[in-house]
Amino acid sequence: MSPAAEAPDIKISVACGPAPCDSEEGRSFLQKRQALFGLVCFLLAAAHYIFINVLSALTVETTFLRWFTSWGNALHLGICAVFLAVYLLCRSGSVSRFLLALIDVGSLLAVGILLGLNASADGFTRHSEFVGPLLITNAVLARAVIVPSSGGQTLFTSVLAAIPVLIGSHHLLSSGAAVSGGGDPSAVGAAGPEAARIDALLSTSVLAVWCGVTAAIASVGSRIIYGLQQEVREARQLGQYSLEEKIGEGGMGEVYRASHAMLRRPTAIKLLRPERAGEVCLARFEREVQLTSRLTHPNTISIYDYGRTPDGVFYYAMEYLDGLDLESLVKLDGPQPPARAIHILQQACGSLIEAHAIGLIHRDIKPANIILCERGTVLDTVKVVDFGLVKDIEGRLDTSASGADTITGTPLYMSPEAIRSPQQVDGRSDIYALGAVGYFLLAGRSLFHSTNFMEICSHHLQTPPDPPSAARGVALPADLENLILRCLEKRPEDRPASARDLRRSLERLQDSGRWTQEDAARWWSSMQPRIDRLRPVLRTAPPGPDTTRSVEAVEGLATGSGLRDAAQAAARPEAEEQATRRS
Repeated sequence: MSPAAEAPDIKISVACGPAPCDSEEGRSFLQKRQALFGLVCFLLAAAHYIFINVLSALTVETTFLRWFTSWGNALHLGICAVFLAVYLLCRSGSVSRFLLALIDVGSLLAVGILLGLNASADGFTRHSEFVGPLLITNAVLARAVIVPSSGGQTLFTSVLAAIPVLIGSHHLLSSGAAVSGGGDPSAVGAAGPEAARIDALLSTSVLAVWCGVTAAIASVGSRIIYGLQQEVREARQLGQYSLEEKIGEGGMGEVYRASHAMLRRPTAIKLLRPERAGEVCLARFEREVQLTSRLTHPNTISIYDYGRTPDGVFYYAMEYLDGLDLESLVKLDGPQPPARAIHILQQACGSLIEAHAIGLIHRDIKPANIILCERGTVLDTVKVVDFGLVKDIEGRLDTSASGADTITGTPLYMSPEAIRSPQQVDGRSDIYALGAVGYFLLAGRSLFHSTNFMEICSHHLQTPPDPPSAARGVALPADLENLILRCLEKRPEDRPASARDLRRSLERLQDSGRWTQEDAARWWSSMQPRIDRLRPVLRTAPPGPDTTRSVEAVEGLATGSGLRDAAQAAARPEAEEQATRRS
């Protein structure tokens, strides 16, 4: 569609709640609120219709047929029909902003005209001149509370709807029907035409003031509510990006789905947690952006932009990955086929090859930081994310920002050397972690079972892992299993020398290349409904023992000295064995 064709939509002055009006989220929010307004007013009008007719049946001799054939009841049913139509229109499919504006103004104007006709023709009940203004003011106030709108728009709509009601009430007052309560014109003559005219004018003026005050209250209320909604929207605005939904949380910050005001491109925004704010954390967060933005491999997440809000919140924008992390993958589908595990590990190696080539160590490789998604129609594309703990081994950046001498990482995926001597880790530490990820994919569980941080670290230092086939209870290809166990060797020199060597070894495996796009398409097609249904649960799952940790933050391990002592104790038997061998 051409820009000219969309111009009328964009020019409509409609408030859209806690989202920009020209966004799909804002339009959808407005449509839902108008549907709610139609439903509420339909129920109120229907209840009033039943109440009036039941009351009439108790006080005046009438028939049930009059509920539908009398002029007043027919008009009242018309009012119910208008509100029901608003509800049904706003519940069916997507309604444009232009049509929503017409429904908003047109529905109240139509109700005002019906109430005015009802008042001008009625005389059946005493004080009928008050019924129309009462109902229209109720509708106006309901609209102000339910439908997001600016104060000026509410005032305009309220006055427009009240005019036909006041005209009808004035006609009823002038005819004398309201005075007599039964439509007897002789009452006018008894009081005098001039006195009746003045009385009708005064009564209409009172009703006009009543409607005017209600319109003013509704306008002020809309302005306050709309203003609060605007403040919420502005609080969710970061430069050109609008935050939409929280989609994740990590050790360094929170991640939101967002959209760019001009590009309309889905984006993920990462914010530094307010409770983690401080010079060190800000420096580390900014460093993550600077380092990750240097990486251009297709299996590494892309960084678009970064900055700080006026109140000092640091953020950066990256590509939005509408996929599934490996932790959620195993939770949903259990252990993965060997061919798929190889396919995933090969791509993760590609990301690490580039990072290691420029001297960057990830230090937090884990299932939650490896995302499977679709890119350029290619399914099961791997994206490595969250370089918040990355280490610059060439020392080109401030090492204090990365906590280079701090035991930092995710306990279930930390290499022994990351525990024993974190300042000396190199790319082989990431290989250990990637081996643990491969183990998780094949076995359906992590290397070691424990909720105790110290115990997990002790296992990494001393306990040989069970083969993945033993943990899974199913035979696995021996070449793949041996390679995974080789990555999990306690000594770095016993592992593949680099991520490039590991990828070459993966390419030589018997099942390498056997996971095809057809396999991926079948899997995603069968699992997508379940993924969509369980995604909110997966996002809100409480953090487990694999949560990224720093020993400095663990109670009782303020400096990590206790753990380092344990590491040294665990290393003594190995050192003694080597000394015996040398002798």
